[in-house]
Amino acid sequence: MGRPTIYDAAGGATAFLRLAAAHHARCLADPVLEHPFSHGTRPDHVERLAAYWAEVFGGPSTFSDELSDQGALVQIHAHTDAEAAMGTNFLTCFLAALDDADIPGDRQLRTALADYMAWAVAQMMSYAPKGAPLPSAPAVPRWTWHGLAEA
Repeated sequence: MGRPTIYDAAGGATAFLRLAAAHHARCLADPVLEHPFSHGTRPDHVERLAAYWAEVFGGPSTFSDELSDQGALVQIHAHTDAEAAMGTNFLTCFLAALDDADIPGDRQLRTALADYMAWAVAQMMSYAPKGAPLPSAPAVPRWTWHGLAEA
């Protein structure tokens, strides 16, 4: 039997729900991120975020099958002129939320999660400038122990 997915190593669906909730709480407490996270988010934002991250890391494709798609996610972040601190603070909140959510402290797991989020933040921030080109029909990325598998 091979190595478990990052999703399984992190603890599965319940772990990603805890992580999404912890991350959201940290973003609400962050002076740069509080406004976008407290205005205009869906009531089920935490659950949708958990489903998205679960899919990215090898879990079920609930996000793509039942909730939304990568194109909609890109559109939410596109052409907002978001300041660089938003991306930096988002990543910082994610890394701290790993502990808040009791994600296992395995170094390889934490590195994989951190590497993904750094990559994802850079991707979304690249779409933030007004007029930035956007991908056509993007797929939910898949992140493995070796990095990006498909985008």
